[in-house]
Amino acid sequence: MKKRVKLTFPQRLIKEPVIFTMAKEYDVMPNIRRARVTETVGEMVLELEGKEENLEKGIKYLKEQGVDVELVEGDIIE
Repeated sequence: MKKRVKLTFPQRLIKEPVIFTMAKEYDVMPNIRRARVTETVGEMVLELEGKEENLEKGIKYLKEQGVDVELVEGDIIE
């Protein structure tokens, strides 16, 4: 199963490996579709692939870390 999500990282998480940790802990494969990182904020659009249960747990983990997670519908413009 695949889900597209937009992640917004607060400044304190910009340099933390939250995507790597989520991928390893919950067996989710992230595909970065778009990213913008500055000194104060990080934004990413990811396509996450894995079992539905793992995706839900991975997204929950991101939210618990303080990442704002929005589901993205439709095609992603490159």
